[in-house]
Amino acid sequence: MGWRGVLGFDYGIVQATLGPDISGPELVAAVANAGALGILRAPDWESPQHLRELIRKTRSLTDKPFGVGIVLSFPHKANIQVILDEKVAVLQVSWGEYPLELVNEAHQAGVGYFEDAEKAYNAGVDAIIVQGREAGGHVLGQEGLISLLPRVADLVSGRGIPVIAAGGIVDARGYVAALALGAHGVCLGTRFVATDESFAHPLYKAKLVELDQTEYTNVYGRSRWPGAPHRVLHTPFFKHWRLLPDHENEANQPVIGHSVIHGVEKEIRRFAGTVPNQTTTGDIESMESMLERE
Repeated sequence: MGWRGVLGFDYGIVQATLGPDISGPELVAAVANAGALGILRAPDWESPQHLRELIRKTRSLTDKPFGVGIVLSFPHKANIQVILDEKVAVLQVSWGEYPLELVNEAHQAGVGYFEDAEKAYNAGVDAIIVQGREAGGHVLGQEGLISLLPRVADLVSGRGIPVIAAGGIVDARGYVAALALGAHGVCLGTRFVATDESFAHPLYKAKLVELDQTEYTNVYGRSRWPGAPHRVLHTPFFKHWRLLPDHENEANQPVIGHSVIHGVEKEIRRFAGTVPNQTTTGDIESMESMLERE
């Protein structure tokens, strides 16, 4: 059957987790119904009831498998328990340690498990997403995909673990190139942001279509995502502030808007690493327009 059949999707394409709320039930269900693997973004704080509602709403829109993505460096135990209880097809984790106990619990609940090379392999995961520096949003690694991907593919060669490539892949040419470098499939994030089903703000969607120059920068989200520069669009706001001194970050900046994120109203400060969704109000032009992370 192969790894795609085991996980229940057809094309070897994974839709990355997109925050805040951008990869909601509508987008994830549409991706799943089209034959790819859609992944919800879990809240960055413990919100088990809200996450359960997201999962069940997605199930009301599709009978296909889908996943939920968890950032392990944020509070997550109650959220993961909901994922296990609801027997979601795939648990995708990133940004943290991968305890063997968690992998075992996921397998016992009938849940698959994704992400992060040798540590992930040693923990017993079912697949690994390899993200190059070309990726949008919060990028923890420093290597480009073209050099990183073959090394990871060699690491797990012959061990039955599929490798999924992420970072700068937007079309069939990128997909084929990833296969040539040893990947079994691809993970795309930004490519899905401007879709009708995405919960991104209309202005954000328009900028993705309008602008094509990007930059790898640490201007945004320095306190929330330390050590993880972002790949962002060259908006007029970013061009004006791109040389911001390192000691400046969103914690000491004015509030420029508000968003409802996972059911909670949040202040958005200037230089925060948060893109606008469809609930966002305020100075949208001054908010981050990043390429979403894979």
